[in-house]
Amino acid sequence: MRDQEPAPQGTERRLSTKEAAELLGVKPETVYAYVSRGQLSSRRVSGGRGSTFDAGEVEALARRNRRESVGGSGSGGELSVRTRITLIESDRYFFRGVDAVDLATRHTYEEVAEWLWTGRMLPGSTFTAPSASVAVARRAVEALPEHAAPADLLRVATIAAATADPLRFDLSEGAVLGTARTLIPTLVAALPPAGHRRRDEGPLAHRLWSGLSVHEDPDEASLRALDTALALLVDHDLAASTLAVRVAASARAHAYAAVSAGLGVIEGPLHGAAGGLAHRLLTDVLDQGDAAPVIADELRAGRRIPGLGHRLYPGEDPRARALFALLEQIPRAEPALLAARDIVETTARHAPLHANVDLALAVLTVSCGMAPSAAETIFAVARTAGWIAHALEEYGERPLRMRPSGLYAGPKPPQPLPE
Repeated sequence: MRDQEPAPQGTERRLSTKEAAELLGVKPETVYAYVSRGQLSSRRVSGGRGSTFDAGEVEALARRNRRESVGGSGSGGELSVRTRITLIESDRYFFRGVDAVDLATRHTYEEVAEWLWTGRMLPGSTFTAPSASVAVARRAVEALPEHAAPADLLRVATIAAATADPLRFDLSEGAVLGTARTLIPTLVAALPPAGHRRRDEGPLAHRLWSGLSVHEDPDEASLRALDTALALLVDHDLAASTLAVRVAASARAHAYAAVSAGLGVIEGPLHGAAGGLAHRLLTDVLDQGDAAPVIADELRAGRRIPGLGHRLYPGEDPRARALFALLEQIPRAEPALLAARDIVETTARHAPLHANVDLALAVLTVSCGMAPSAAETIFAVARTAGWIAHALEEYGERPLRMRPSGLYAGPKPPQPLPE
C-alpha cells in the first residue's frame, strides 16, 4: 500500500477500493465492473464495509490497460491510440462507423460536427458565437501585423476567447461541448473581411466565405462546396495536430488550450499548409497554360509535388473525389479543374499519384477568389471540431497516459562537471 510500511514477508498485499481505483486511473465503480467481468478478484473487509484487492493483480491489470490504450502498433513502433471517432481503411474513411463522404455530402458541417461529438444527428444545427467572445477575439486579431498567417490569427483568437470564458476549466462533457459550439463561430467571426463587409449571420460556411473570398455574393454551388469541404476535413484519425491535442487533453488542459496545441502544429508544410502550396502550383500552371514546365521546375528543385498522393490512401483520396464532383458544378471552376487534371496527368509520367484533398482545396480557393492561405484557414476551422471530439475522448481516459519513455542516447553517466 502506498505511504505505508510494506507488508510482512509472506503476507498478501491488499489495496482498498480507492487505492485500486487510483492505481488503475478509473472511478471506484469501474473497479467493481472489473470484478464483475472476472478481471479482478475482491475480498470483503472482515467486520466492515467495502472490499480489498490483491495489489499484484491490480498492478498487472494497470500495465495491461496501458499497453492496450497507448502502445506500439506493430508497424515500426508507431504510437497507436484507441479511438471511436474515425476509421480509415480501403481508400475510405468513417466517422463513428458511418461513411464520412456520405455524411459530408448530405449534411452541413455543423451537423457532421455534432455527430462526431455526440454520435447523434441533430438536423438544423447552427453554431452561434457570444458577442463578448467575438469582441475580445477581434480586438486581439486586429492587433496583429498584416503579414500574420491564418494559424496566427486563429491561435490568437482562441487564446482571446479563452480569457473571456471564466468556466473554461470545466472539463465535463456538457461544458466542453458548449465551448465547441461557441469557439468555432468565434474563430470565423474573428477573421478580418476579405475586401468587403463582414457577414455575422447565416450558415457558418457563408460567414467564413466573407473572411476568405473577394467575391461578396457567392452562388449556392460555391457555398455548398465550401461547407462540404469543412465537413470532409473535420477529422482524419490521429494526424499530427490531433495527436498534439490529445497530449494536451491528457494533461487535462482545457478545450481552448487543446485546440491551440493543434493550431500550433498545422502550420507545417506537410500538414495544414499543404493546401496553400497546391494553390500556388495551380496558379503557376494557369499562368503558363501548361503543367509540364511547372512540374519540371518543381522536380529540378527536388521538391515534392503538392496536392498529389497520400500515405493513408494507396488509391484515390475520397475527400478529393467528393470535392471535385461539387466543383464541377461551378462554371468558373472549370479552368482550375482542367489545370489540376493537367498536373495529375503530367506527374503520372514518372509517378502515378492520385490527386489528394489539398489539390481539390486549391481548385476551390483559386476559382472562388481566395488567397493561397485560405486553404489553411478552411482546414483549421474544419479540424477544430475534430480536435474537440478527440479532446473529449481523451478526457475520459487515464490522465497523463500520453507519456512515452525517452530512449536516452547521450553520453554514459556519470560525466564530469563541465569546466
